[in-house]
Amino acid sequence: MGATLALLFAPASGQDTRRFIARRAEEGGEILADTGRDVVEKGRDLFDKGRKIADEAADLFDRGRRMVKG
Repeated sequence: MGATLALLFAPASGQDTRRFIARRAEEGGEILADTGRDVVEKGRDLFDKGRKIADEAADLFDRGRRMVKG
């Protein structure tokens, strides 16, 4: 907030200040989009790992059940 106030009172023209703010907002949006993509990718990785663990557990359960039935 302080940086925004400093920009508004800086000795730059209104047009320059608006361009600067627009550029910074665009950069922030790009960073946010990149972060979102990273989160989605990591979520997919975790989901795949969880599915693999669940499949292995189901396989172990089935093998144990077959051993008990003989």
